[in-house]
Amino acid sequence: MGGLSEPVLRFALSLTQKDRPRVALLPTAGGDDDPGIVRMYELLSAHADIDAARLFGVPERPRDRIAAADAVVVPGGNTANMLAVWRVHGIDEALEAAWRRGAVLAGWSAGANCWFESSVTDSYGPGLDPLHDGLGFLSGSFCPHYDSEELRRPVYRELVDAGFPPGRAADDDAAFHFEGTELREVVSQREGARGHRVTADAELPLEARRL
Repeated sequence: MGGLSEPVLRFALSLTQKDRPRVALLPTAGGDDDPGIVRMYELLSAHADIDAARLFGVPERPRDRIAAADAVVVPGGNTANMLAVWRVHGIDEALEAAWRRGAVLAGWSAGANCWFESSVTDSYGPGLDPLHDGLGFLSGSFCPHYDSEELRRPVYRELVDAGFPPGRAADDDAAFHFEGTELREVVSQREGARGHRVTADAELPLEARRL
């Protein structure tokens, strides 16, 4: 997902096929910030049982929360820091186990970057840089905020043309829906928001189904 979108998040929760799914919220990328966690409870608590899995301070069995979840939601923030903290706590392994048993994994910005092998990120400073050590559940690379941040498209295009793994980009309010590793569709909650397939010297817009 390119950016936070309540309709797209609710679509992701519907994929659990549960009336009231159990959701593990992983707010690591934002440093487990309380305002961000509160916002997610406000957005989703009418539709799901939310359990925040904090990793800063003294963690309270975050892997157990992921193991019990029908869906895992990962908000945005610092992708590189998030991945490093996850690996210290074994969250990468817990997420892979959840993915393999069929739990829905969803997120935006850093929470979308993380599932791919590589991504474009501002984790290292005010500019945009390549990140090569994502979780790798999905092959290739990813770039969020494709239509809302001026440098995203030219930087991603330059990287891919120079040999960075080809991949996909998402406008804000659009999301890719994968089943396993296969892309099923692109969905969006805004007219004109879409996905993009980006390869060396080529870019293919992917029309989205409006939610």
